[in-house]
Amino acid sequence: MRVLVLNGPNLNLLGTREPDVYGDTTLEDLEGLIEGWGAGLGIETLFSQSNHEGELVDAIHRADGVDGLIINPGALTHTSRSIGDAISSVGLPAVEVHISNVRQREPWRAISLVGPSCVRTIFGRGIGGYQDALRHLQNRAATPFETVGYGPHSDNVGDIRRPDGEVAGLVVLIHGGLWRQEYERDSTETLAVDLTDRGYITWNIEYRRGRQGSWPAPAHDVVSAMDFIAREMPGVPTGIMGHSAGGHLGLWAAGRRTDDIRLFVGLAPITDLAAMARAGGVGSRDAQSLLDSGAPPALDPIDGRTLLVHDETDEIVPVSHSTRLSTGSRTEVVTGLGHFPVLDPKREHWPLVVAELGKALV
Repeated sequence: MRVLVLNGPNLNLLGTREPDVYGDTTLEDLEGLIEGWGAGLGIETLFSQSNHEGELVDAIHRADGVDGLIINPGALTHTSRSIGDAISSVGLPAVEVHISNVRQREPWRAISLVGPSCVRTIFGRGIGGYQDALRHLQNRAATPFETVGYGPHSDNVGDIRRPDGEVAGLVVLIHGGLWRQEYERDSTETLAVDLTDRGYITWNIEYRRGRQGSWPAPAHDVVSAMDFIAREMPGVPTGIMGHSAGGHLGLWAAGRRTDDIRLFVGLAPITDLAAMARAGGVGSRDAQSLLDSGAPPALDPIDGRTLLVHDETDEIVPVSHSTRLSTGSRTEVVTGLGHFPVLDPKREHWPLVVAELGKALV
């Protein structure tokens, strides 16, 4: 797979321009990082940067022999219809990336004329957004999927992936991110692709999120998504898998559908918002905001049908979120993964997860 990475106006000044907003990584360093990330995924990366709209349009037109585009148009995001038209004209999947959270800056930055021509927009994740864009393009190419709406809001959608052969069951995937708007379901796509290859239908859902988390909208959406898929696929053995804050949502939803859910899998799950708020570390303000909105402070497992996998050195969600539920659940404490690598099906914890799914969804 080959991917062209385009950076627009002023991105040549990365590292010196507003480092409090864009960080201190230079464009040269960023391209080196992207090249390494791509190599790790088996993706060859090509690069171009220009401060001129026409040159970016020409680069898109010349994008022969590549399988996808990643573009950070800079301020042209908000003014250039020609870049959006160029992307549409070449018919390549493109991911729009912004280092900063453009939805929490000046109002004009929240409007993109390029995004409608792209398959995804990633923003507010720092330079790591480029790595996420590479992974998304790879996952799009790996397994066909159908994006289906389950409710009236634009975020009430999910991606359904179906295996080619016999169906082993259905797994509902719920992403984390403390219900903030910059984190979306692309984080759980790699798991969806792997599980679909193993014979599972996967339902990778999106839900409403806010500037600083929100409640009860995400909870209502997850229940609606579960109701929808149960109607669409009656009788298919079902499990839920949630990462981080998605673990909190998954536990909450599973507790309300105890007759339908064969297994809940929590990957580094948040299970105690009150403890997170008291800790004063990563996510504490978001946790307190959610509590103030009425989110349940602590959740219990589905007895005998809960598997929790957590790294004992996780610095984002402490392992105590899982060990507190050791009674009534199978809790596997691992070492050397961290918080986000639990989303990598190539890591050593994944065979355990797959084995438990295989036993439960029969």
